[in-house]
Amino acid sequence: MARFDLTTALGRFRTVLDYLWKDHAYLRLGFQNAHWVSPELIRTNQPWPFQLAWWKKRGVRTVINLRGGGYETSFYVLERQACRDLDLVLADFAVSSREAPTQAQVAAARTLFDTVQYPAIMHCKSGADRAGLMSVLYAHHRLGLPLREAMRELGFRTLHIKQGKVGVLDYTFERYFQEGEPKGLSFFDWVAQPDYDHKRIKADFHAGWWGTLVNDKLLRRE
Repeated sequence: MARFDLTTALGRFRTVLDYLWKDHAYLRLGFQNAHWVSPELIRTNQPWPFQLAWWKKRGVRTVINLRGGGYETSFYVLERQACRDLDLVLADFAVSSREAPTQAQVAAARTLFDTVQYPAIMHCKSGADRAGLMSVLYAHHRLGLPLREAMRELGFRTLHIKQGKVGVLDYTFERYFQEGEPKGLSFFDWVAQPDYDHKRIKADFHAGWWGTLVNDKLLRRE
């Protein structure tokens, strides 16, 4: 028997209860941390099905899920069913908030932004870190913004706290400014180099204790 069964009233109740408590969805009932990156893309936290319906009425065609997919968790089961019911395209794209992006992820992000059906809504769990990383890449690649300007998407305005472990995302761009930019390389060319090592970048990064406390212990972000 599937752990989260939406075909029965009891199964749906259990799924929503798990989503509400274990995924901290009660915090997102009235707060979406939603921001327009451009007229065609909104970044937000994990949406409830009723919030997806609200975005659908405003023209959204695609939901980009940055938490990954293909597994049975309450958030994913509810989102997948809501997208089916609303005739929304669900695009699953796994990215980490505590790892430097890999070469494959950066290349795949460019392809995603070139091929997805817009308008789109893009989310992770809190809408702060993974959504921030991908919004920087989107703004730099698709909008053509200078990387330093695009990096405004990684900031406290969207509740990103770079002093914690998630600061490795900011550090990745800082390494580019130190190593790639002086050589005249674009960020994407720098990442594509054979010696780009996302594991080394993570190992070189040092997170602040208080940011880690807030993100990991108090807010319990992914």
